[in-house]
Amino acid sequence: MSGKLEKAKGFKKSRAGMYVSIATSLFGVVGTVKRGRQARDEGDTLQLLDVAVTAAGIATSVALLLRELRRLDVVDDVVDILDD
Repeated sequence: MSGKLEKAKGFKKSRAGMYVSIATSLFGVVGTVKRGRQARDEGDTLQLLDVAVTAAGIATSVALLLRELRRLDVVDDVVDILDD
């Protein structure tokens, strides 16, 4: 059982895991946009502020995941060079 758990933990750090995480974060954009439109229609300033903070969190999350993805690419390039 712990072997499967370790494999699942490793997936999160893999390239495929990064893409899944980015896609999951971007799906949050859909709900955030809907909430933003509803808040704007209702004139609810507090809800608009909440949407802005949520959008900033999503943007930060995607940026961090992209940075980690770039690091994985650099590590793969270094490994390829060392293998030659």
